Amino acid sequence: MPATEYGAAILGAVAVLGYLLGSIPFGVLVTRIMGLGDLRKIGSGNIGATNVLRTGNKAAAVATLLLDGGKGAVAVLVAGALFGPNAAQLAGGAAFIGHLYPVWLRFQGGKGVATFLGTLLALGWPVGIAACLVWLATAVVTRISSLSALVAAAAAVPLALVLGQRELMPLVTVMALLIFWRHRGNIMRLAHGTEPRIGGKK
Repeated sequence: MPATEYGAAILGAVAVLGYLLGSIPFGVLVTRIMGLGDLRKIGSGNIGATNVLRTGNKAAAVATLLLDGGKGAVAVLVAGALFGPNAAQLAGGAAFIGHLYPVWLRFQGGKGVATFLGTLLALGWPVGIAACLVWLATAVVTRISSLSALVAAAAAVPLALVLGQRELMPLVTVMALLIFWRHRGNIMRLAHGTEPRIGGKK
């Protein structure tokens, strides 16, 4: 098989496997295993950690946060170790898309924040840590998860530039734009002052 075809086949497999890993709806699985009901019928119906927290079970929310972040990080680390940095970015991006549009849930997924941060930490830990700190600082001040996510996503692109990881900027830009797209309802509620705060009921 020609080298170019072999490379395309490998990258195709990396993308598919990354997507399938990202598609695992850990929030739905964790809440079901812990007897908390169907997450899609609780609060906002979102499958992420913030909505899991609305069940009142902090352990389930932490588990969801770590697992959703971990699937992005695992996709990046495995692909990078086997096939190099380009494959790592492809796998991370595919895992992120998988979380947003999971095949297992008829492409109705989460908003991708934890997977975004996990992917960043694995691709370039300085950028990932800085974005996490931006999220945390915004959350402490405002107690609004969606606003924290939007600020962290917007900050990640210039952070990649400032911290000398320009090679990440195209992927980070695409992921940040998708986070804004998935948060368009939250943006409307933020504008009207009706967005719920962390730990509150929706």
